[in-house]
Amino acid sequence: MTAHEDGYRYAPADSPAGLIERGRGLGALRARGEPAAARAAVLDCLRTDTRWDWQVDQRHHYLAHLVRELALPIDLPVTLLDGTDQDNWRSHGLLAVLARTGSTEARAALRRYVRRGGEWWQGVLDTVADEWPTPWWDDLRADALRLLAGAEPEHPDSACWPHWGLAVPAAPPPPRPARAPAEPAALLAVLADPDAPRRDRAAALRSLGDGPGAPELLPLVPQLWTCYPGSPDSFPLPHLGRALERLGPLALAPAREWVASGAPWLAGLGLGVLAGHGTAADLPLLLADLARSWADRRWCALDWLADGLSRFGPAAGEAAPLLHLFWSETPHSYERLSYLRALTAIAPASTAPLLHEALWDCESNVRRFALEHAPDGPELLSRAAELRDSPVEPPEVRAAAARRAG
Repeated sequence: MTAHEDGYRYAPADSPAGLIERGRGLGALRARGEPAAARAAVLDCLRTDTRWDWQVDQRHHYLAHLVRELALPIDLPVTLLDGTDQDNWRSHGLLAVLARTGSTEARAALRRYVRRGGEWWQGVLDTVADEWPTPWWDDLRADALRLLAGAEPEHPDSACWPHWGLAVPAAPPPPRPARAPAEPAALLAVLADPDAPRRDRAAALRSLGDGPGAPELLPLVPQLWTCYPGSPDSFPLPHLGRALERLGPLALAPAREWVASGAPWLAGLGLGVLAGHGTAADLPLLLADLARSWADRRWCALDWLADGLSRFGPAAGEAAPLLHLFWSETPHSYERLSYLRALTAIAPASTAPLLHEALWDCESNVRRFALEHAPDGPELLSRAAELRDSPVEPPEVRAAAARRAG
């Protein structure tokens, strides 16, 4: 369960706990000067998943770095291996990283868990087989086959099974759904029919999104919404955004009308078009949406807005203070790359401290961006050398670090 769904309240963004909860590089940097507060915050993050979205927000490498930096014992993540599926996934991912950075204790704990057949042993084995050198897990074959007892693996794509000579049948491809008619006129007729099933209309939009684009779609857009069970809100039909992307600037004029429509779902579509293709005349609408998002503390799905503002460069300077606030406050670390990228385009003179901090950020794409844009200096060279030589950094981060360290 993600932290916000569990009623979690984040600590102040400038406190040691708030920085580490959010995975900010400043938390890793300040931990050196405030080790006691940092230890308490890291232990809290190990107990509770503080990520806003566990599917995209990264933390394993970040917390593993802090565990090493602060010389914390690994008793807690080892204990969490036997917790819920989410506890296990979080803890074994952390331990797998610690093992790769030299912790023999972490390596032994995960190997021991697999050997004794812990409840989630197959997920742990999948992780270590995909991330560790083969000699670290190759001798687990007999235990894994014993535990499998002839059943099919839960993770058939794991590197271990073909290595051990176990033929895992490929999963049959899912049945292809019926496709809407290919002719644009027929697709538009389906969309114009208010009684057509939602599935058929979504299929028609998918086909339009795969094609060159149909300007005749634009007048139909205000009626292409749907509701989902349990939600009072209206949403665009699936694939509508993709179909609009095909039209590019052709959608600008109606998009400005959609923004003023008063229907949140339609206004959101319009703002997306303006962010991607709008002119300077549309900038006030985008700035107003950024201000509303901050007032509402809306953390999700703002990357498109930040990227849209970055197109305007310094002309969007009014956005810079709010983008700084989003950078500092958001618990949704996945969004931080867009804020940093936008600030670099809009207010480059203000980004040097952020780029330095970003070298320690929890998000690998933020670290890579910082390596590519941070100003030269001894601190950059030192950090770049660390990232270049790290056994756990993604290849693209190591490559960017090697370029700067060189």
